[in-house]
Amino acid sequence: MSENKSQEEINTVGEKVATSDSVVTEKSEAISSRRIKKSKRQVYRGQAHIQCTYNNTIITVTDMHGGVLGWSSAGSLNFKGAKKSTPYAAAQIVADVIEKVKKNQVKEVEVYVKGVGSGREAAIRAFANNGFDIISIKDMTPIPHNGCRPRRPRRV
Repeated sequence: MSENKSQEEINTVGEKVATSDSVVTEKSEAISSRRIKKSKRQVYRGQAHIQCTYNNTIITVTDMHGGVLGWSSAGSLNFKGAKKSTPYAAAQIVADVIEKVKKNQVKEVEVYVKGVGSGREAAIRAFANNGFDIISIKDMTPIPHNGCRPRRPRRV
């Protein structure tokens, strides 16, 4: 061990510098300073979740396990008030989501619709018109089963 230290000294930068008979100029590369480019996920089949209420429309595109690839809403596209729940706004939202999801190469979607708003059909048509193959359409609107317990009758 003491012979190796006498032949080579290591300076603070991480270079091995030769002191006597052996010539060693080996630099340790700083791998931590370089960024390794992360590869994009290639998802060919996904799910489109469309939530249409009376006040807003929200569309989320996920992979088959539920990991979000992209989302958009009428409010994020600067629609205000009653215009947020229109079919035109739903078509614009789909165009925005498709722009975000384009890098993942999604071609087929299963559509899950929730809510009673007017943008339901327009959003599904917009997916079909923009080159997506719609595999299935499922309505996930919650239906109350007899609802909450009613108030007690008022005594007069």
